[in-house]
Amino acid sequence: MSLKRLMCGIDLRDLKKVVTALSKAATHFNQNEMECLVKLFYSFMEKGCEQGIQEGLDRSEFRNILHSVFGMTDDMLMNRVFGAFDKDNDNHISTREWVEGLSIFLRGTFEEKVKYCYQVYYLNGDGYISQDEMFDMLKNSLLKHSVEEDPDEGIKELVEIALKKMDYDNDGKLSYEDFERAVKKDHLLLEVFGPCLPEIEKCLEFETLVFRDINNEFQL
Repeated sequence: MSLKRLMCGIDLRDLKKVVTALSKAATHFNQNEMECLVKLFYSFMEKGCEQGIQEGLDRSEFRNILHSVFGMTDDMLMNRVFGAFDKDNDNHISTREWVEGLSIFLRGTFEEKVKYCYQVYYLNGDGYISQDEMFDMLKNSLLKHSVEEDPDEGIKELVEIALKKMDYDNDGKLSYEDFERAVKKDHLLLEVFGPCLPEIEKCLEFETLVFRDINNEFQL
């Protein structure tokens, strides 16, 4: 998909308005970079614009971006990443959610990434990552690589290992405090239940492509 100077009916004046409205968003981008990201957002919305749909990126469109741009392949985790980006739970990624989410994706601090990963892993609304959730995520992540006829026992053992390392209050589930403390102690636990952040190489490729001269065309 090409990224053009004007896309999906957005002109320079409208672009400036959108970027100005986003200027108070908590991001690691400067104004020129936000302009690039907003243009890219509208390029991805091009099909929706043709149909008169303006709400934002839907789940399917967003998953396609995660796959084609950031190399993600895990269906369950892509859905969970969508949920972490979609902060107002309206089933669309708005311009603000797009920019703020990419800020963590590309340049987030360690603390921001800890919060983000926990949000991806915790989606059932009870305040904890339950053993059932851990089992489902690990099974989804590992089953495709397993040669065992019945890998469930092995996955249960992994859940027990994760709890032993991370469940500091020994209540059989992971609160954010448990997760944060464990990950700060061992950074390798950040994506313990499955990859939900893009690889560094993918981030660099994205930034190189999107943040070069904004008057050029880009091919994604």
